[in-house]
Amino acid sequence: MKLLEDRILRDGLVMEGDVLKVDGFLNHQMDVILLEEMGKEFLRLYNDCGVNKILTIEASGIGIACFTAQAFGCPLVFAKKSKTRNIAGDVYSVDVVSYTHGNVSHVIVSRNYLLPTDRVLIVDDFLANGAALGGLIELCGQAGATVVGAGIAIEKAYQPGGKLIRDRGIRVESLARVAAMDPVSGVTFC
Repeated sequence: MKLLEDRILRDGLVMEGDVLKVDGFLNHQMDVILLEEMGKEFLRLYNDCGVNKILTIEASGIGIACFTAQAFGCPLVFAKKSKTRNIAGDVYSVDVVSYTHGNVSHVIVSRNYLLPTDRVLIVDDFLANGAALGGLIELCGQAGATVVGAGIAIEKAYQPGGKLIRDRGIRVESLARVAAMDPVSGVTFC
């Protein structure tokens, strides 16, 4: 998606440690016009898949997922990284290693919100090693829900996550695929 790639080139910042900082427009301060266009693009890509639920993980993917759910006219569920008092009863759960934070999160979704009848589009801001996406796929598996695919804002195509998920037979559509990046030369797209 040229709109997103142009924005990354203009306002993204490559940091040491293989980090692409896009928090000024994507996942801290959000450009809602851009997010709305991203949601429309995911609708265009997955419109014929019978999506009736969007799933993301707390917290950076929520903004993108909201606009995607709005485009599809369906609910958004976000997997929480901790159990809270307002989640009563049984939950689906999985442990997910965070590349960005370097920790393990126990991720949960209430059994009330992920059902065997659901056709789920998973949406997230980044795909690098595939741990978060793999965890969300596992939650869908626990629920008996069908994963129709994954909509990713930015895929680090030089890392193994995209290949690992695609090798599992999951369709992955990324709006910006980064081929390489470093603090000096910036970002190169596939």
